[in-house]
Amino acid sequence: DSSHRANKNFVVVDCTAIPEELVEGILFGHKKGSYTGAVESREGLIKQADGGTLFLDEVGELPLLIQKSFLRVIQEHRFRPVGYQQEIGSDFRLIAASNRNLEDMARQNLFRDDLLFRLRSFNVELPPLRSHLQDVKELAIYYTAKLCKQYGSGKKKFYPGFFNALEAYYWPGNVRELIH
Repeated sequence: DSSHRANKNFVVVDCTAIPEELVEGILFGHKKGSYTGAVESREGLIKQADGGTLFLDEVGELPLLIQKSFLRVIQEHRFRPVGYQQEIGSDFRLIAASNRNLEDMARQNLFRDDLLFRLRSFNVELPPLRSHLQDVKELAIYYTAKLCKQYGSGKKKFYPGFFNALEAYYWPGNVRELIH
């Protein structure tokens, strides 16, 4: 809230949901006719984040070829949309998240070392839900209220023992599993 980017775009890139053959056009944008299916020019997600924040969710899923291209984007904040001759710039803050161990992936040559080092300028490790089960009750109440509001449902009550059952579970899917 205190950042000068607070009221700017917060662009979420779900790296698991982008088809590998389209990832470059989706991230960098493309010119009309630059490839089959490019029926109009389109601004990429990196440019949409200009002035704001680009959030790469599940960054470990980015294809290696795109990881290489992304290195320069992080360093220079410049890139060339597909089919264009000129580079363009985008001033964005980058946040990346992964549920995978990127260091292990780098050792196995599944993630670029140099990209890992650039992403690690400020690292926040979040423990899995099973490591802080005391938060399960509060999280369950919060997300239940949020879902009730989203679906126009009334406030829900919880049966005795419900939270004990939640706290006894291992939660391999973390908070996402709890929400579902």
